[in-house]
Amino acid sequence: MKKLLIVLAFAGVTLGIQAQDAEVTKHSVVTNSFWQNWFIQGNFHWDAWYSTQEHGHNLDRGLFKGHRSNPGVSVAIGKWFTPGIGLRTKVQGIWGRTVIGTGGYNVARDGYPNHNLSHGTKYWIANEHVLFNLSNMLCGYNPNRFWSFIPFAGAGVGRNMTENRYAMGLSLGILNEFRLSNRFALNVEAGWNRYEDDIDGYDRAGVAGNGKRIWRGQDNNIYGEVGLTLNLGKTTWDRVPDVDAIKALSQAQIDALNARLNEANAENARLQNLLKNQPKPGPTGPSKTVKEFITTPVSVFFNIDKTNIASKYDLVNVRALAKYAVDNNSNLKVDGYADSATGSAERNQWLSEERAKTVKGELVKMGVSESKITTQGHGGVNELSPISFNRRATVRVVE
Repeated sequence: MKKLLIVLAFAGVTLGIQAQDAEVTKHSVVTNSFWQNWFIQGNFHWDAWYSTQEHGHNLDRGLFKGHRSNPGVSVAIGKWFTPGIGLRTKVQGIWGRTVIGTGGYNVARDGYPNHNLSHGTKYWIANEHVLFNLSNMLCGYNPNRFWSFIPFAGAGVGRNMTENRYAMGLSLGILNEFRLSNRFALNVEAGWNRYEDDIDGYDRAGVAGNGKRIWRGQDNNIYGEVGLTLNLGKTTWDRVPDVDAIKALSQAQIDALNARLNEANAENARLQNLLKNQPKPGPTGPSKTVKEFITTPVSVFFNIDKTNIASKYDLVNVRALAKYAVDNNSNLKVDGYADSATGSAERNQWLSEERAKTVKGELVKMGVSESKITTQGHGGVNELSPISFNRRATVRVVE
């Protein structure tokens, strides 16, 4: 049996690794909250007991013979703390069968128990298991992986309800999990429970030939089972954010804000220069200061390859110009531009026209009649420096 388990384990590991998606890139994941990545399992199994009293007496060692095996059920609840490490509390049992007599035995009289009879019992075993998802640990986390190879080990307590005996023990096994959907998976599990020698209702005091091999001196339970897993809460894991990418994005945003600030400062300087150089009022007529200031084109800026206005602050001067146009029944001209350094000529022509239309829409919202506004797109230009200044639309009064 030991050789068989070793062969099965080796085959499972080999096939499990070969079955993984080789294209999955290993990466770190974010640890989810405590209430995420829980699961519930329900299984039907077939198990067999190999009792202490059988060692050294040349008994039939066929583990899954009808006289020593029975069906059973198991339920478990657990949680994955990472894609590779989890804990599970599992309870299994109900029906068991061992090859010993039903009335106890007297060593002085019989030498060893009556091992020609099958003894049926009712029992339960509760184990706490540590789960190791080798598929995720060795091949990288993949939420869509079909087959996960999951060895486990643990310890627990068991009770023979028929004989009212308790025992402590250890357990090992392999869980193969086949993904059916994001919530459900098919389980195929094989395991070994090695418990103290009185869980079958008999102890081994005085029985000769027990030896010290791994099978001897303990009551062994071997099982194979099939069932379903129901995943609760969040079932996936998020990739750890790329800090370098975040830093690069933040720097790009800072650069964009600095560029906007430079643009605003340049526009403010331009307007101040215009105001400074306006003609002085003449002695014979009214001042033309207001008219000359307002009829100067007002600029509205856009981000690269965008048709929505970058900052609503640009509309402050547009609103003043719109009020002037309404009060004086003036016509307005909106000219759209794109920078020629980026994009194709066709794309830049479209951008310039759409930017002009966007500003026209804002003027209409401010009360200017649509019939008093004309638009024109000039495509890509390279009139201003820095390049971003060319991504604009201008509004001016026309006679």
